[in-house]
Amino acid sequence: MRLNAQAKQCLLGEIEKQAQPLSLDVPKQIVLKRLDKVTTEDGPPLAKAELAALVLDMFPQFNPQVLEQAAKANRASTLKSVKKPLLILSILGGSVLTLAGLVWLVNLPYPMVRRPVARVAPILLLPSYLSMDRNYREAIAHGEQADQLVNNATSEKDIDLGAEKVKLAQANLDQLPVWFLGYEPVMVCQMMGCSWHFTFDEFNRARAQVGRMDARIFQEKNALTQLKTAEQDLTTAKTDYQQAKTSQQQLTAITAWKNALTQLELIPPQTLAKNAAQIKLNVYQQEFQEIARSLSGIDQTQTMIAAADQFANIATQQTGNDPHTVQEWQGIQQLWQEAIARLQQVQPQAPDYLAAQTALADYTKNRLNVENRLNEEKNATEAFSHLKTELNHLLTQQTPFTPAQAIAALNPLLEQLQTIPPGTTVYAEAQTLVKQGQAKIKELRATVPPKK
Repeated sequence: MRLNAQAKQCLLGEIEKQAQPLSLDVPKQIVLKRLDKVTTEDGPPLAKAELAALVLDMFPQFNPQVLEQAAKANRASTLKSVKKPLLILSILGGSVLTLAGLVWLVNLPYPMVRRPVARVAPILLLPSYLSMDRNYREAIAHGEQADQLVNNATSEKDIDLGAEKVKLAQANLDQLPVWFLGYEPVMVCQMMGCSWHFTFDEFNRARAQVGRMDARIFQEKNALTQLKTAEQDLTTAKTDYQQAKTSQQQLTAITAWKNALTQLELIPPQTLAKNAAQIKLNVYQQEFQEIARSLSGIDQTQTMIAAADQFANIATQQTGNDPHTVQEWQGIQQLWQEAIARLQQVQPQAPDYLAAQTALADYTKNRLNVENRLNEEKNATEAFSHLKTELNHLLTQQTPFTPAQAIAALNPLLEQLQTIPPGTTVYAEAQTLVKQGQAKIKELRATVPPKK
């Protein structure tokens, strides 16, 4: 059990206190689920830093003294459970425990054992430090190998090998005892020359690199799957066209052919699959155009409308998962533009011209809505960046301010932050800054002496 009942009870009181004034039921439920999870997990007891990681993202104003009390309570029960065995082992150590047994004991992954030893006899923890150093070196090496394989990939085998390297790097990182951060073995590192400082920042950088590579590999594999599917659909459509016995069957095959080409066009850029698709796409499109021009009696309007619908459907799906970044809104806008461009090719004499014009009006409206959201995101992002810089500069200003001056400077910034519209990527962070600023103003007002 990584969190005992006494420590959990300490945290629950402060959570209720933090959540009640603002009716923060959702953050409260999230934190409670986290606490329930670690209460049932096996492993070393959570330290103060780990407890803070469970609550501070939801409740930034969480009382640090409560965290300290909870961490102390969490250590206390664990110490009680091992105090007697450790006392017996210390008494019988000279006659029962061998040196190898003692080294094995102090290198167990329990903070209450390792921390005192790290302070007085760090050399006994040499096996742990060697393991940490080896895993850190291998994590960095595997991450760099994955980076080279994926970013310079020439085949799918390179991507697969890069994925294996990422798994190895993640396995190495999993072997690093994160709970030991802050208890750096200075003496041992001076003797053996550790390649790491093993701080939170260094560990997070290594983990972030592995995470980025994992996401990149996921994107590359999805793109390769999309390429294979599109090429299979393309081959099937060609076969169906060649074997078609009626014009309707030919029209259906050509529609599938066009859809496969559209999927090839939509493969994400900056991927191995996109490079491979681009080389073939021109040939595929020329072949398609020759067939389409030579085919008489098939209503091309249906093909254009079907292609436009593909772009519109993808744009609609992507729009639903907002908020979106500026780049994502631009991509959605481009999808609507592609749909509009295809509908604009429908000729007035075509039977479905009226239906195409109706859809064109709808798509144009959607594109304008996306353009408005794009501009809103741009403005919000730029405004937030400026306000955040101003706020941080004010809070870290070395020149002394009176409380009244600080409050007067903070209020306009908070008012502008509150104008950041919902539905933008910076809205949540803006609201967090508003709460922090309001808390700072409340703190400053408490220091202003009452008027006589």
